[in-house]
Amino acid sequence: MPRLPSISWKKFEKFLLFVGCKFVREKGDHRIYWRIGMTRPVVVPRDSALPVFIIRNNIRVLGISPGEYNEILKQI
Repeated sequence: MPRLPSISWKKFEKFLLFVGCKFVREKGDHRIYWRIGMTRPVVVPRDSALPVFIIRNNIRVLGISPGEYNEILKQI
């Protein structure tokens, strides 16, 4: 399995917008994103660097493999 780098929440937000998610709301320091066809929203805390387990869980919700995720990160 490809290694997932820890990135900032702003870079992860760019990734989410690139794959078609829309910002819905913000509660405290958590930003909520949604895309049609998802069963649950993507929640991103506004930390300086997102832990890998948050990235892994959110790309699982999106239905994107770690390899696809790394390729998309190279594009943005």
